[in-house]
Amino acid sequence: MRFLVKIGSNILTRAEGGLDAARIAALARDIAEIKVGGDDVLLVSSGAVAAGMKKMGLEKYPRDIRIKQAAAAAGQSALMWAYEKYFEKHGLKAAQLLLTRDDFKDRSRYLNARNTLNTLLEHCFIPVVNENDPISVAEIKFGDNDHLAALVAGMLGVDKMIILSDVDGLYDRPPTEPGANLIPVVRKIDNELFALAGGSTSGVGTGGMYSKLKAARMATSHGISVSIVNGRRKGVLKEVAIGFSRGTVFEPPPDSRLSSRKGWIAYGVRCKGVLHLDDGAARAILKKSLLPSGIAAVDGDFGEGDAVECRDPRGRLIAKGLVNYSAQDISGIMGRKTSEIEARLGYKYSDEVIHRDNLVLVEG
Repeated sequence: MRFLVKIGSNILTRAEGGLDAARIAALARDIAEIKVGGDDVLLVSSGAVAAGMKKMGLEKYPRDIRIKQAAAAAGQSALMWAYEKYFEKHGLKAAQLLLTRDDFKDRSRYLNARNTLNTLLEHCFIPVVNENDPISVAEIKFGDNDHLAALVAGMLGVDKMIILSDVDGLYDRPPTEPGANLIPVVRKIDNELFALAGGSTSGVGTGGMYSKLKAARMATSHGISVSIVNGRRKGVLKEVAIGFSRGTVFEPPPDSRLSSRKGWIAYGVRCKGVLHLDDGAARAILKKSLLPSGIAAVDGDFGEGDAVECRDPRGRLIAKGLVNYSAQDISGIMGRKTSEIEARLGYKYSDEVIHRDNLVLVEG
């Protein structure tokens, strides 16, 4: 099996600041025992900024983007050194891969990252993935490492994603309230479930339970089982890996599994425009390619091969896809039959504005 383990800053750091060496050592021991069974393990690890805070003498989590980026740069080496040190005790090797949103947006860079990770796993490394915070700005940030973990999980088609959090899992009400009950199994992630999500319980993390639910929904759409567990519990990682029920388990839908390519379209690329569909096209797109006759309006400035949203007459997002024509060209052929495309544009690349193979149905 192949496991992706997402480790939050709260799990890796001490209350007084800096990395928690004892916990990293315990995680390395668990991972080594999982590897003995022949399974692959890769990490998506936070902790660089928190580690850098200690080196820079900062007492509070930095809000200034320049200070945060400097702390990430200072802390990333400390984080990797800690992993190297404790993995080496078990004969394991670590490798670092730092990513930005652009690495997922561009198809060739996406495939290069996937090939690198697969090659590292084939050579028995433990890849440690993190966001490239020192160079990330708002436009290319993932937002949090829960999102990054789900993207990497879908990219590699892992069997299980394990999120090590500072709580035991998802509760039916805020866990600090009396009578709060842990939800052991979730089979559908809907709006009611998101309403249960609270914020992060620490000042050193960027993702709370809401972001973890979003990541779980993304991963389960790829057919990947997700567990959210308390990473401070001794041995919990090994227990989940061998099949014990711990924390909250999110089961993937039985009737759908996105391919890596369609997952990339759904979650990896950012849309550059919107196609507004009429009722007929909004129904047809559930099973067929999108033709120009069903397009009522075009928003945005995009080119051939870019990703766009498809919205129904009520403005609801129903699909994402890669277009065969630019925004300008689609404006010239929308509402027209496919037989009219060449006469309108002077050429015809395809009958479809979005081919079914490049179209993914999504929940708004």
